[in-house]
Amino acid sequence: MRICLMVEGQEDVTWDQWVALAAACEEADLDALFRSDHYLSVMGQAGRGSLDAWATLAGLAPATHRIRLGTLVSPATFRHPSVLAKMVVTVDHISGGRAELGIGAGWLESEHRAYGFAFPPTPTRMEIFEEQIEIVRRSWGPDAFDFHGRHYDLVAADPLPKPRQAPHPTLIVGGSGGTRSVAAAARWADEYNTVFVAPDVCRRRRELVLEAWRKAGRDDDTLVFSLMTGCIIGADNDDVRRRVRAVMRRAGEADESEGDWRRQRSANWVVGTVEEAVERLREFEAAGVQRIMLQHLAHTDLEMVRLLGDVARRLSARS
Repeated sequence: MRICLMVEGQEDVTWDQWVALAAACEEADLDALFRSDHYLSVMGQAGRGSLDAWATLAGLAPATHRIRLGTLVSPATFRHPSVLAKMVVTVDHISGGRAELGIGAGWLESEHRAYGFAFPPTPTRMEIFEEQIEIVRRSWGPDAFDFHGRHYDLVAADPLPKPRQAPHPTLIVGGSGGTRSVAAAARWADEYNTVFVAPDVCRRRRELVLEAWRKAGRDDDTLVFSLMTGCIIGADNDDVRRRVRAVMRRAGEADESEGDWRRQRSANWVVGTVEEAVERLREFEAAGVQRIMLQHLAHTDLEMVRLLGDVARRLSARS
């Protein structure tokens, strides 16, 4: 299992903090740094700012050397697919071939209203997503193409330059195992990512995705199934409790009972000491999770990133 860091960039993460997080990921030998692609707080916290996701990744690309850089996930409602494809290729060239794109239909209606983005009903957003993923994927391919859909129309499109990495940047579809997201992933994507579910749910969703992969005529071993979930790691139990309280404050949930808060997340999150985290990740690995994006809400806590490096090394050593 490959371990990645996932940071909610819309929760007031500054540029200097991004640079520090990226450096900590490299020092910890993590696989990748992913960031959300939102413009407003998803926790409903007023006054929190967000740097643009793809501009952030472009800035981090020359400041890093090894980690992969991507979004989890970019809403199809934010950008024209030709613009999105070009932005990813730009980061791919700047980074020397380390860009990844997670894409989804978009869900946070309040930020769409605030920024003037259209927010059509869910079936229409799914149509837009399906057209976008095809256009993005074909934009990275070697051949010119036409596309005539309900939402986009392209004629003799052959965007240059092509991506730096071969055959193209990793294309990730984020979803909850729904028929349409799984079908789109099976046709165009490299990886299917689901969020905040227990190992048994991961196992069932992976089987759904694998079935779609086979129907699309793709080999089983081309599927990467991944999970994004919450994570709190401490050096000992007191350290874990301290970090739990810090995350509760960041999430605006400091008035809740710590015990109740942890019980509500016990099935889905990775919470505990380094050894406990290794055992927890083993459960997800046994359920078919090949890559895990661990959400780090207390983003100024770089020591926890270093502890994740310890987790990754112990997990690898016991493989």
